[in-house]
Amino acid sequence: MSDDLPVLGLGLPVSGRWATPATMIHLARMAEDLGWASLWTFQRLLQPVDGALDPGWEATHNPSARPIGDEAYAAVHDAVLPLALVAGHTSRIGLGTATLCAPFVPPVVLAKQMATLDHLSAGRVTVGLGLGWLPQEYAAAGVPFERRGARMEDYLRCLVALWTDDPVEHAGEFYAVPRSHVRPRPVQDPHPPLLVGGAADAALRRAGRLAQGWIGSTATDLDRLEHSVGLVRSGAEEAGRDPAGVRIVLRAVVELTDADPGRSRRPFRGTVAQVLDDLALVRAAGATEVFADLNLSAATHDDAGRAVGRAEHLLDSLAPARHGSAGD
Repeated sequence: MSDDLPVLGLGLPVSGRWATPATMIHLARMAEDLGWASLWTFQRLLQPVDGALDPGWEATHNPSARPIGDEAYAAVHDAVLPLALVAGHTSRIGLGTATLCAPFVPPVVLAKQMATLDHLSAGRVTVGLGLGWLPQEYAAAGVPFERRGARMEDYLRCLVALWTDDPVEHAGEFYAVPRSHVRPRPVQDPHPPLLVGGAADAALRRAGRLAQGWIGSTATDLDRLEHSVGLVRSGAEEAGRDPAGVRIVLRAVVELTDADPGRSRRPFRGTVAQVLDDLALVRAAGATEVFADLNLSAATHDDAGRAVGRAEHLLDSLAPARHGSAGD
């Protein structure tokens, strides 16, 4: 990988009318052929009727970000099954979730799903987990909204034990596994990389302490990115691991334009040269990977055909081999 640019990935089409099996396969193959590193999905279980799903949190945390609106969340596929689909039509590109809301399924269920996906993809899976932020989803999943941080700590420890201990036995505050064999084990040794989302200081340290890195959202304050990366790395150091080895993954709503948007330009929106400058800036601040997620662009939901065209243009224009970054 170039020292100047992060590794590049793409958000797999999972939201809206453009998220068809054919489009998923087409863009996954194109991304792999052009040297992109990874494909990512996200989870949204429902869209509440009694209020806006996106209550202005992007504007609160990152004033330069473009509000995505509720349309991006109106019809979202499952986060795991599309990765299984494209795993069978690709051979090298990484596959990741950014993110699954961990508490919505027991750790033993997720451990089995991801170990299976790791086998189906010959060891290409990265498991990105978060806590979620929507009380209605917690209610529908039958999980208490309170004490989410403590629940996540227990979840991550249990998940890793399920993948690495044989037999496994876990007795935590929230999760328990009787002494058992859980097979097959994942292909990746000791387990698929774990990344954790979140913006609070405790969540950032948790990502470094209990996982292999952090996933930032489109709401990430880029002015504080270096500070956030420092907290993740301090968590890794606290756990006795090399802080320089953690993965820092950012989701970006990338929109290429033919001309300079001028003073209204937000990060990752502009000409190819401007977007490359943005990528270099976040790389300098500590981001190791960035994935372009057009699912969260309001423009994607205007017309499915044009959305595919924009994705093809983006994949070709920012192709890693063309700009000195790499897919591996």
